[in-house]
Amino acid sequence: MRLFHTSDWHLGQNLHGQERDFEHACFLSWLLSQLADQQPDVLLIAGDIFDTVNPPVKAQERLYDFIVSAHEQQPGLTIVMIAGNHDSGSRIELPAPLMRRLRAHALGRVLWLDDGRLDAERLLIPLPDASGEIAGWCLALPFLRPAEVTGAHLGDDYLRGIGQVHEWLIAAANARRKPGQALIAISHAHMAGGSVSQDSERSLIIGNAEALPASLFGPSISYVALGHLHKPQRVNGEERIRYCGSPIPLSFSEIGYQHQILDVQLDGETLVSVEPRLIPRAVNLQRIGPAPLAQVLEQLAELPDIDLLADPQRQPWLEVRVKLDEPQPDLRQQIETALQGKSVRLVRIAAEYAGSGRRADEDDANGLIELDQLTPRELFSRAWQENYGSEADEQTLNDFALLLQEVQLEGEQP
Repeated sequence: MRLFHTSDWHLGQNLHGQERDFEHACFLSWLLSQLADQQPDVLLIAGDIFDTVNPPVKAQERLYDFIVSAHEQQPGLTIVMIAGNHDSGSRIELPAPLMRRLRAHALGRVLWLDDGRLDAERLLIPLPDASGEIAGWCLALPFLRPAEVTGAHLGDDYLRGIGQVHEWLIAAANARRKPGQALIAISHAHMAGGSVSQDSERSLIIGNAEALPASLFGPSISYVALGHLHKPQRVNGEERIRYCGSPIPLSFSEIGYQHQILDVQLDGETLVSVEPRLIPRAVNLQRIGPAPLAQVLEQLAELPDIDLLADPQRQPWLEVRVKLDEPQPDLRQQIETALQGKSVRLVRIAAEYAGSGRRADEDDANGLIELDQLTPRELFSRAWQENYGSEADEQTLNDFALLLQEVQLEGEQP
């Protein structure tokens, strides 16, 4: 059996106010061509399919057009996708009955039976190979919110609830499969030891105990397809437990490595190989600085001029980082003047004041900070500091985390 492991598409994402639809369209076109050429049996999408719980219509059209196109060119392909922390689980599942006709399975939530047992059957997806025989089973584990894995039957310990869900689902899968059939887990989670990308990965659970142990996935699991961390990596060096990463750089902190999907080969229950397939970058992200303003202006002057024959949608996104000795009220004007006629698209200016260690975005004569650059935890901590003159303790932050998760879950209800 052969799998393509993808994750963190973040369809509908904006980069400092600039939409990324062209880049996502290029990725999906490339992925379709890879599916046609390589003919894998299964495509996995490990969460954060959309960038927000209420994605724009265009982003939803991208997803469903892709699923239809993939089915038309390869009717035997099985697609399994799960909700991530950026997704609405109920929204992901809404078209599930229709998508099953296209051999696409969408899992957004875990559900419980009346007697308190996990409804494991809906989370187990049969995976046929090219001959039509069931070669394995997919254990679909969408992002598990506290309200889904705590309560009367599980207690109030979030990590313990997650562990119980994994234990029950793996037991159900082992009972269901026949000898020689592989178990493939797909999960959206932060595993302990994973390397986080700055700026673009929203904390799953605010607090220090969000990372899950790799021991949740015992040796009966042949491969674990993870989503959430945007950088491709093995968990604890294990070949079988992998993040494939996002298909495009979702922030300027992600420009230093090649983005990829993973091509996974199995022989029965045995993992044979995991090979990266490198994704062409449709639009580059470029950084200048941090450097003094005079040096930054010199570097901007050296950028290539606009090529009138080139596609303007492929012009790089540019972030400029400037070190200042004093406020520059006309900073943006100076930078925009230097960029006139240059083949880049400015999306962000970050100023850092020498000696203070303080950074600010865009026209920072007033010390303004973009709210979309702050996590809910940071906003809450700032508000607490301003109101009470001291830092919030860990218990207060954890209580805020649970409240935030409950509000997010209520906002997802149809």
